[in-house]
Amino acid sequence: MTLEQLRIFVTVAETLSMTRAAERLHLTQPAVSAAVAALERRHATHLFDRIGRRLELTEAGRLFLPEAQGVLARARDAGRVLDDLGGLLRGEVRIAASQTVATYWLPRRMAAFVAEVPNVRLKLLVGNSAQSAARVLSGEADFGFVEATVEHDLLAWRVVGSDRIGLYAGHDHPLVGRALTAEDLEAAAWVMREPGSGTRDHAAAGLAQSGVAVDRLRIVLEMPSNGAALEAVEGGRLITAVSELAAATRVAAGPIRPLQWEMPPRDFTMLSHRARRPSRAAAAFRTIL
Repeated sequence: MTLEQLRIFVTVAETLSMTRAAERLHLTQPAVSAAVAALERRHATHLFDRIGRRLELTEAGRLFLPEAQGVLARARDAGRVLDDLGGLLRGEVRIAASQTVATYWLPRRMAAFVAEVPNVRLKLLVGNSAQSAARVLSGEADFGFVEATVEHDLLAWRVVGSDRIGLYAGHDHPLVGRALTAEDLEAAAWVMREPGSGTRDHAAAGLAQSGVAVDRLRIVLEMPSNGAALEAVEGGRLITAVSELAAATRVAAGPIRPLQWEMPPRDFTMLSHRARRPSRAAAAFRTIL
């Protein structure tokens, strides 16, 4: 069993596709298939069930996946220790971020860092807040940047920025341009971000704080991104709650309008693992940020 075989197995398990795994790893599909087959042959076990064109992890595959991820994380940590012992500021910093932070807040800061420290590569993994916290806990990411409140004994956090959730509708929606009541919002048709999204959590908390009965909202669509939610609002008689940063371009262009409802600000938080020693590259990123 080699680290390369483990890396291939983990990527196939994450994508459940030989083709997508090959694209992510910059390998050919036969090479990926051969590596998985060799691993299965060597240990006389099946890691995937092949159902038509789909792959599913077997029970053995599900049990093996966290072990393989742990080995790869320890191998990365070992390489960082060698870099640190050599006094070299190089390597990779892995960042997990929720969509709003990853799209609208982090890019300029990442660009400023690589301009100052060109020998360090930054890798950005995008998901929602819950997924980003899980990546820090598993060792897949050095830092997580989220909008939601994440409480875990192994996670340290600090506030690094802020924005505000706003309510938005298409330019011709009947709620645009008028003073609103809680009853107006409870009666409206909503598109919201998916459960686990920091945007959704903050929107629900802010609406409840301002007297809206969140459990009575008529949510007719759930979308996996701010852009998808805004696209749905632009094309239908729906309203949504997303970051002001995410909505700014569409508001300026005209098809989306903010609704007259004040929402509280929210913080962007950086997460790190309390028990893991950061590499010199990761420590430099944290300092410069």
